[in-house]
Formats: sequence, C-alpha cells, structure tokens
Amino acid sequence: MDGIIRGDISKKQVSLVLTGHEYAEGGWEILETLERSNLKASFFFTGDFYRNHEFEPLIKAIKNKGHYLGAHSDKHLLYCSWEERSQLLIDRYTFSKDLLDNYSEMKRFGIEQENAPYFLPPYEWYNENITEWTRKLGFQLINFTPGPKTPADYTDPEMENYINSEEIMQTVWQAEFKDPNGLNGYIILLHIGVGDKRTDKFYKLLPDLIKGLQKEGYEIVGLNELLEKN
Repeated sequence: MDGIIRGDISKKQVSLVLTGHEYAEGGWEILETLERSNLKASFFFTGDFYRNHEFEPLIKAIKNKGHYLGAHSDKHLLYCSWEERSQLLIDRYTFSKDLLDNYSEMKRFGIEQENAPYFLPPYEWYNENITEWTRKLGFQLINFTPGPKTPADYTDPEMENYINSEEIMQTVWQAEFKDPNGLNGYIILLHIGVGDKRTDKFYKLLPDLIKGLQKEGYEIVGLNELLEKN
C-alpha cells in the first residue's frame, strides 16, 4: 500500500503514536506519563477533534510540551472498502478537501502544514490511491508497524474482535520475538481515548510499556527522528 510503516531497522528506536477523533479521556494521563519519562510522542487528530472546545486545553498542552501534532482526516472518513481494499469509497476531490480542512483546524493552534508533513489515515485503512493523493498534496502518509495489537485498544467486550489490555501488551513482545530485527523502527499506535464501553484502558499500561521497551534497550523517539532517513 506504500506509505511509511517503519523507521530504520538497524537502530533500536521506536516511536509512540496516538490518534484521536471522538474521545480523549486518556489525554491528560498519557501526557503526564510522557512527561515523567521525558519522552516525546506524536498525536494525530481529526478536524472534529481539533474543533472540539472541550479538547482545546489538552491540544494546547500537547503542543506546549513539544509533541508532534498531525492530521488524521477532518471527518474520519472510510476511504476504501473493508472487503475489497482496492475499491475506493471517495473521490480525489472529497479526499483532498477533507484533509485540507483538517489542516485548517490545526492552523488555529499554530500548526502549519510545513511543520506537520506526516498524515495518518483514518481507521489506518487506505490503498495506493490514497497514498498517491497524499503525496500530491505535499504530505507523507504513515501508518503503524504491523504486529503489535495496540491499535485494537479501542475494542470493547461487545465486539467480536475485543482484546483485553494484558493480551495487547503480550502481542508487543510476541512481535519483538518473531521479527528478526526486533522492534527496531516500529511505529506503535494507540488511542488517546476510546469511550466508556471499554473500561480496560490500555493507556493505563503505558508506563509499563515504556519501562519494558527501555529495559530491552529501545530508545523512544519522536517521529521526525525515527523517520529522518525515510
């Protein structure tokens, strides 16, 4: 599908990425965890998230702490069919307007397009058309590194694909064991909020994840540093 899904496999570096659309109940706790560990992460929010007045103090705090703030689409559109990924559900104009509307909301927070070149697509679901359209707008599409099930931290017990937080954590270390290069260059994604239906919040285990990664010798860096050679 093209796009960047991993950094340099020769370096023991990983990057933490958080997305947000409707929910942000973990935001302040996540920010405090990163602050205690003196770490930088990258936050990708939709236009709806940026324009939500309840989230403004959090967004400003994230920016003031020097974390990366990026785009996750304006309205969290589904770009292509779940069943047939090559089948687009939107046209290029709709895609472009939606993404640029996202950046318009970011500008209200002083985030200029040139300072936020990475775009993380909604649902983390896209195809080569979306990657190419992103590039033609002057941005770089990125996604999480396949393996760890951290993106499933939004699931709740009513869903067939529900996975609890302890199991999610196990998949991180399973991925390290299975990959010949360990977690080198991994982009690890989780959500800044998931709503009330899931009470088993994975962000509560973020301190353990950070400690585990550091214990194994991984340096946790921002996306700009992780992807500087890509």
